[in-house]
Amino acid sequence: MNPPSVHLSASSFHSLYRPSTCTRRVYLLAHETPAGEPSQFELLMRELGERHEKEHLSRFAGVRNLAEGSLSDRAERTRDAVRNGAPVIYQGVLRAELPGSRDVVTGIPDFMILDGDSHRIRDCKLSRSVREDSHPEIFRQLQTYGWLFEKTFNRLPAALEAYLGNRILETIPYRGPTRAEADLVKLRNLLLLPDEPWEPVGWSKCGGCPFQHRCWSRAADDHDVSVVYGLDQETARALREMGINTYDELLQNMGVEKLAGLTRARGRAAQRVGAAAPRIIAQARALATGGVMRLGSLALPSGPAVMLDLEGMPPQNDEIDKVYLWGMRVYGENGLRGPYQAAIAGFEEHGDREAWLRFLDNAAKVLLEQGPIPFIHWADYEKAKIGSYIERFGDQNGVAARVIELCFDLLKATRDSLALPVPSYGLKIIERLSGYKRTMQDYGGDWSIAQYLRASQSADTAARSRIMAEIARYNEEDLEAMASVLRWARGLAGTA
Repeated sequence: MNPPSVHLSASSFHSLYRPSTCTRRVYLLAHETPAGEPSQFELLMRELGERHEKEHLSRFAGVRNLAEGSLSDRAERTRDAVRNGAPVIYQGVLRAELPGSRDVVTGIPDFMILDGDSHRIRDCKLSRSVREDSHPEIFRQLQTYGWLFEKTFNRLPAALEAYLGNRILETIPYRGPTRAEADLVKLRNLLLLPDEPWEPVGWSKCGGCPFQHRCWSRAADDHDVSVVYGLDQETARALREMGINTYDELLQNMGVEKLAGLTRARGRAAQRVGAAAPRIIAQARALATGGVMRLGSLALPSGPAVMLDLEGMPPQNDEIDKVYLWGMRVYGENGLRGPYQAAIAGFEEHGDREAWLRFLDNAAKVLLEQGPIPFIHWADYEKAKIGSYIERFGDQNGVAARVIELCFDLLKATRDSLALPVPSYGLKIIERLSGYKRTMQDYGGDWSIAQYLRASQSADTAARSRIMAEIARYNEEDLEAMASVLRWARGLAGTA
């Protein structure tokens, strides 16, 4: 009996590799499993991607637009357009059968541009790289386009290109049919799996996946070993090969010494779990008991402190690691708090620098009034960004250097001393243990970035102001959450 035929698309590689490599996601999409609603950030990135593509389209004249119609009709019109030497083909369709099967592979490159006796194949991408190690999905998608072109027209494409988010055109070499077909066969085999494959979950790995809630809730209910914080994907796979599927079985069958000696794959080499073992066992025990496990003394600053939190945008399009809000608030030991201070970047040419200078003014006033009190932040983002802005715009009166000296990473202090019954040490998770509850329904780093991008794209001054006020409100709640966690952690330290 012949295996069933499947429909493969060049864009299907995105389901395997984005937001992270996951074989289960390919299976779930192939079986039309209901997914979660896309976030505002995802919707906005789609909108920006479409805008980026349309901007590039506007640069060409005499374009043969093949975006409308059925796939088979568009594929026929694409073949005619290429054979007739159309100068620019937009949204053409390439189709071919995978050798040795009845599987049809489809690719829809954004552009095919005449170059000599062949065509350049070009796709628009918001990313800034098409390297195989950083964006395997884009790399394989372009390779598939090259294979489809070669199969259809019996000649090589003139080039494979990506028009990137920073408006740079990058070319990648076509590696030929053997490599492309091997990647397509791998994808096909995943689509045809008879049962849903096991895949280790991971808080960072699963973030942004449309099936995150589905997979995490099941893994948590099953006590899946991969939900243990600090236990990496390779260790989870190695444990399953030993028949250890849950963190309960991990605690029953492996102590610290045995786990430390476990060898798992690390790239092309093998490596022992080693020094990570005590933390993993403590985290598993915290999950199993729902309690807090001590790893060491909890050293926290006493007295008043400044909570510091920044809202920033990663490199995307024309932006360069821009911090668009510098938020801080002083909190006293008795629970009293000072006014919320936010230095917000304007949308004009020098808005970034002006926000930085306002932040320095705010910090200088705090130091003058309070003396050298700690500036408490969560993770190393704030400290790193202050350092980069010193290089970018300078340090007025050495204020930023002083702030860096006074920075205290509350995440590191918490994580180094406590094993908590949580899947992640993100502030949005840890704040729940402290009893903090937010008032906003929509919030988060991606939400903040999406809102800022919407404001930057709007010409409506009033709308911009409303959006930035919502971002400031979210930032203020981040400060409140950190203060709540600090009070909670101080309570734990006091009971040591």
